[in-house]
Amino acid sequence: MAKLTRFLWGATLFALPVASFRYFPGMGAGTYVRPLAFYPVALLLPLLLIQLIRRQTTFPRIGALTPLVGFALIALIASSFGAWLDPLPLRGQDYFGRVIRAWATLVIGISFFIAAVWMNRNEDDLKFSVKWILAGFALDVAWSGVQALAFYTPLLPKVMVTHWQLAFSMRELVRTNRVSGMAYEPAWLAGQIATVYLPWLFASLLTGVRVTRFKWLEIILLGFAGVLILATYSRGGLLTAGAATVLTFLLVGRAELRSVMKRFISKNWAWRFGITALILGGLVGAGAFLAQKEYITRIFSSNAKNVKEFVIENSAGARSAYLIGSLGVYEQSPLFGVGLGASGFYIYDHLPDWSLTVVPEIARQLSPENKLYPNPKNMYARLLAETGLIGFFVFAAFQFSLLADALSALQGKNIMARYLGAAGLFSWIALAVYNFTQDSFATPNLWINLGILAGFMAHGLESRNPINTSASLAERETHAPPRA
Repeated sequence: MAKLTRFLWGATLFALPVASFRYFPGMGAGTYVRPLAFYPVALLLPLLLIQLIRRQTTFPRIGALTPLVGFALIALIASSFGAWLDPLPLRGQDYFGRVIRAWATLVIGISFFIAAVWMNRNEDDLKFSVKWILAGFALDVAWSGVQALAFYTPLLPKVMVTHWQLAFSMRELVRTNRVSGMAYEPAWLAGQIATVYLPWLFASLLTGVRVTRFKWLEIILLGFAGVLILATYSRGGLLTAGAATVLTFLLVGRAELRSVMKRFISKNWAWRFGITALILGGLVGAGAFLAQKEYITRIFSSNAKNVKEFVIENSAGARSAYLIGSLGVYEQSPLFGVGLGASGFYIYDHLPDWSLTVVPEIARQLSPENKLYPNPKNMYARLLAETGLIGFFVFAAFQFSLLADALSALQGKNIMARYLGAAGLFSWIALAVYNFTQDSFATPNLWINLGILAGFMAHGLESRNPINTSASLAERETHAPPRA
């Protein structure tokens, strides 16, 4: 059974790129968050429960579990209060139907977190998890390459690749020739890279830790991650990856920066000139690549007279309107919210006046023929609207407890603990930014990396695993980055 659970956990991590799996029973056509990884998790958790009943395993006592359970209880109270408010049905959907769907997404998300906590107790488990995460990313890179061939070369017909993609995804290839990988859309791929894959690749670069026999694999995949984020042309993805990279480097990589600068200065002028030219060339090339898309350059060439015009001009008017509408729902019921998943019943009543006339997407949404259910499209606004201030602060407590785990790992002198801490901090920062542009609990991005962090740290505290003991000289040499 131990081998089977390990296999299912590896399958979960390998399947992470497929975020909108076509064959997902019980979901309506308008539900796009359908992680393929939930299938192996759904098989894994009962097996772990059987092992727990047989006393073949124990569940780690993680500090983050208390606020997470508290949030679930607050969400239950909010949902009961929302039933008392009894909103009118909207486009064929009633209150209890939306609440059940919302709770299903929360259960799916917590399942990912529990599995990640349970399956990561020591360095071997951590290395196993990262290996399969990177294996899934390598598959995503390969499929993104197939898409690029269809977009930019005559080698593969776009229609044929579209049929291949529809075999597993809810969506065909993006018509604007933006790479989407195995996710639903390019923004989802950029979000996956920034919140799931980049944390481990960047932590490997900072600490020199390699989890596979191929010492340059992480460096190669890091390069592909950068290229793919550019190829998505996702402004949110670029912002998330950029903010997390800069902040993590400033908070964690100061020692590495000093070491790099010393080695840079010690080299001859030709070597320094070559490295400088390579870096500048990469930045210029990335800028030129992004400049091909008009909605990217529009940010820097706007003639807007105020913030509202700037937002509308840059295709963010609908998101801003939904955000304002969600905050209006929160003001309507600030303490407990209107119930998990029920904010859509009230959003239209709180949309700003300007969105009704100058934002085409809002006009289409208000059409009687439209069957879509509105969403906040912002996790923080959704928490406020659906669970109130209490739910918002309890969920924030859950997030900050995970941040404390990342900072504790960074204080460790063991190289693997520092590697985990750097990846955990990167993930936490990336998710803090990413949640401004998404509102689903079901996406694995929110749970996997932080669950791995919480499980490893909890086991270290329970067993007094030498997380904070000094690494041996041999260990440091083994994981040290190669010298130039």
